[in-house]
Amino acid sequence: MSDPLDAAAPATNLLADVQGAQAGHLYVVATPIGNLGDLAPRALAVLRSVDRICAEDTRTSGQLLAHFGVAKPLTALHEHNESGIVGGLVEQLRAGRSLALVSDAGTPLISDPGFVLVRAAREAGVPVIAIPGPCAAVTALSIAGIATDAFRFAGFLPSKSSARRERLRELGASPDTVIVYESSHRIADCLDDLVAVLGPARRVCLARELTKRFEQSITLPAAELSAWLLADANRVRGEFVLVIEGAPPADAGRAEHERLLRVLLRELSPSKAAKVAAELSGGRKSELYALAMQLGGSEGVE
Repeated sequence: MSDPLDAAAPATNLLADVQGAQAGHLYVVATPIGNLGDLAPRALAVLRSVDRICAEDTRTSGQLLAHFGVAKPLTALHEHNESGIVGGLVEQLRAGRSLALVSDAGTPLISDPGFVLVRAAREAGVPVIAIPGPCAAVTALSIAGIATDAFRFAGFLPSKSSARRERLRELGASPDTVIVYESSHRIADCLDDLVAVLGPARRVCLARELTKRFEQSITLPAAELSAWLLADANRVRGEFVLVIEGAPPADAGRAEHERLLRVLLRELSPSKAAKVAAELSGGRKSELYALAMQLGGSEGVE
């Protein structure tokens, strides 16, 4: 018997029909991130056939649904009310009603509400079905020209520079590609922080207004990207995705040593911190001691 996931299996294993919603199912439906032509036929069929649609913002989703002639009851589901209404929604599902979950744009739960509902539905034994489609993070990654074999999506960075730099330091220590979202009023400061923390040579892809009329994407060393952004006031407008190249192996190792030493130096002297760090990481004690002193250690700490 052939494996249905085997690439060599007959094409008849693939469904060609567009199915509507089934009773008692929760559908997580991806919607366009800009171009309305990206709404999948199956997504439209599900939205037209469910009993109710849960939307992050009913006004935004209402406009999308109206464009496609979908008239269904809408329930607002966002970070401020999700925990309070999820019980009632699960009861509707258990009673046989079908629900669709959509966000303002893209795939729900990816830096958007819905996790509480999906988890509660699964715990209640309710079938949860993904209706795949656009996702800004994956879309940007696919065109960045930066390694895709291992990546980490980190959502939005902190709004304050100090916290943002600390987050970038943590994320940038990994050899994996990092994907983050950023707003138009913080993008310039974010790139400045990125240069300061990860260095001017770290390659970054900036993608803005993906799938929309004024879509742009460019991959440059961080310092050049910051200058490119500020060269045209129009480039600061819109919604942004940053795809950040992972740290080179040597840099990743140093960053991990720094992280370890910063924790140890809260309680230990540089020499003791270096000794413990060497045992934990396999690094050379002399190099770790020199790094501990650079980080501001004091031999008076015990």
